[in-house]
Amino acid sequence: MSENFQTENDQEKEVLNGAEQDAAAAQENQEKSTEEPREETVEDKLARSEAEVADLKDRLLRQMAEFDNYRKRTMKEKAEIILNGSAGVVTDILPVIDDLERAIANSAKSEDYNALKEGVELIYNKLMHTLEQKGLQKISPKNEPFDTDFHEAIAMIPAPSEDLKGKVLDCAIDGYKLNDKVLRHAKVAVGE
Repeated sequence: MSENFQTENDQEKEVLNGAEQDAAAAQENQEKSTEEPREETVEDKLARSEAEVADLKDRLLRQMAEFDNYRKRTMKEKAEIILNGSAGVVTDILPVIDDLERAIANSAKSEDYNALKEGVELIYNKLMHTLEQKGLQKISPKNEPFDTDFHEAIAMIPAPSEDLKGKVLDCAIDGYKLNDKVLRHAKVAVGE
């Protein structure tokens, strides 16, 4: 019976060993399946990096070319605006030039000084109206406080009264501004 018992014991050991081996094999298979695929080689990484660099270089060159074209186009447009920017003003002044030419031609035929003076005044008013429509404003500051932003003092004269001190007493040459930018300061005499 002891032999029998031993045989049964050996059989149990074999079954346990087989089960342990099966469990170990299953665990190995599971570990292999959870492992990541093979690691990327240095050559693969280098090739991928070189492709990225080539793509970035291509994109950079395209952006640089696009910006260069934009810069050239805007420079051309700016030059054209500078060259032809005054065309609108000149076109509006052409009728005034025509009037002046007619006045000059008729001044030789006419001896009426008052009619000639009246015609020149009409032409002057037409010219000033045209320029005012384009944004030109006259600076004629008589009896206004002296302001260095708009006036240039060419003389200091004694003020006839206390309230005229620091004010413009006389304007020798009118100033002009275009859309709030001073083109020429008014040359004035200031009371002291």
